[in-house]
Amino acid sequence: MKFGEVPIDEAAGAVLAHSVRAAEGKFPKGRRLSQDDIAALRKTGIASVIVARLSPGDLMEDEAAARLAAAVPTDHLRFSPATTGRVNVFSGVNGLFRAARDVVDRFNRVDPAITLACLEDRSDVRAGDMVATIKIIPLAVAENAVREAAAVLRNGTAFAVKPYRPRRVALVATELPSLKPSVMDKTRSILAARLSASGSTLDVERRVAHRAEAVAEALRALVAGHDMLIVFGASAVADAEDVIPAGIRGAGGGVDRVGLPVDPGNLLVLGHIGDTPVIGAPGCARSPKENGFDWVLNRILADETPTADQLTGLGVGGLLMEIPTRPLPRLGKAPSGHDLRVAAIVLAAGSASRMAGSGHHKLLARFDGVPLVRRSVATALASQADRTVVVTGYRANDIGEAIDGLAVEIVHNPDFTAGMASSLVAGLAAVREGADAVLVMLADMPGIRSEHIDRMIEAFRREGGAAIVRATSAGKRGNPVILPASTFDALSRLTGDIGARPVIERSGLAVVDVDIGEAAHVDADTPEAIVAAGGELAG
Repeated sequence: MKFGEVPIDEAAGAVLAHSVRAAEGKFPKGRRLSQDDIAALRKTGIASVIVARLSPGDLMEDEAAARLAAAVPTDHLRFSPATTGRVNVFSGVNGLFRAARDVVDRFNRVDPAITLACLEDRSDVRAGDMVATIKIIPLAVAENAVREAAAVLRNGTAFAVKPYRPRRVALVATELPSLKPSVMDKTRSILAARLSASGSTLDVERRVAHRAEAVAEALRALVAGHDMLIVFGASAVADAEDVIPAGIRGAGGGVDRVGLPVDPGNLLVLGHIGDTPVIGAPGCARSPKENGFDWVLNRILADETPTADQLTGLGVGGLLMEIPTRPLPRLGKAPSGHDLRVAAIVLAAGSASRMAGSGHHKLLARFDGVPLVRRSVATALASQADRTVVVTGYRANDIGEAIDGLAVEIVHNPDFTAGMASSLVAGLAAVREGADAVLVMLADMPGIRSEHIDRMIEAFRREGGAAIVRATSAGKRGNPVILPASTFDALSRLTGDIGARPVIERSGLAVVDVDIGEAAHVDADTPEAIVAAGGELAG
């Protein structure tokens, strides 16, 4: 492939490296220029363009990416169509992501134009999570390089997802006067949530005295009817002869490991009774935050038996406590009904640039005598949304006055001039803990009613929280939109003057459209639009 600027008369058959705007419209990057295109560009006055000219044996980026994706085994994986030289790969199941660094490295060393990025080995993933992406860097690449890279994928497993297998689990919890029953109740609830992603069930809990003999007796009684036994001690393990390891041995089992080079999670015990694994959980596993217990539990749920070498090799990357960017694990809430909590984020921070010259703020325009922003916030409050947050920025004091007295949380975004993404990120930060989804609502849409929002939330709940729900009109997408918790990390990384569309397109989740009529498209962002929608300029 040859890359560079050429006179327009020499560009026929070449591929545009950058978008070009002509009188007839925009010619996008990646377009192969025809003679008609050349004529249109020449007519616009364009004398030269930057292009890629393919050599014999070159493949265009999308074809190359698609060929490489076809070399990956498809078990438990789903692939996006190739576009802009990229194929995204998504997990089809809840499971343990496995990656072979040596195979991925060999692939990436074939040619700088060909890349593969994936999650860390043994990451916990959910159905719909993106786990890998294949990207062709230039507009075209040599076919022989694609053939060599594809062979790497065929001859070795670069990555895969091992599905979790449901287990029947029993919990043994020891008691001491210092341990409140409410803490033990919460521990059981959190453990059940951890297990739910695999379809596993916590069948029974046996509470016993904090003595090795009592633990051994409970384990002996429970092992026959269960696939896994988990022990929570009322006091931390202090020695290989302490209550939990001694109880495992007393039940006729063996202790494989006491201690783990993962923090939090150091005080884990791993053993077995026959073929049944027994985990002595560290105290940190009473919290939903990620810890070494999750790492061991997930491997067992994916039918892996951790070896001593594997466990002692967890130290690099095992410092979890002080990493504020590491997300909390998914709690595996039952994906049905009203257990799914939806938080509404009303975006009211924009600088109303399209109102320039009018002297008014669009969100202070009055509809039936009520400021538009107050009308929008009241609509969210009247809906089934579990909580409502309003993000302010431009003229924050005036917006605050307009919604004074409404039972909402106000989040000020001092960086509102950076664009919509900064306001979405600010709102998400305020609600993400405890929310199964966010409903993103623009404050300048006077046609939205609480019943529209309720229909969307009901659709989200019917889908078990596993889909994006989008308002539409006559098949054309609009606003608001509901985004499940699996998209929160991607949303939090958005920058610039964009909304959630890139996240929606890359999520791999099903998108459910709810037709709410013209309300999905009517935004009052100019003086003319305000009047046309039945409002009066004010503020």
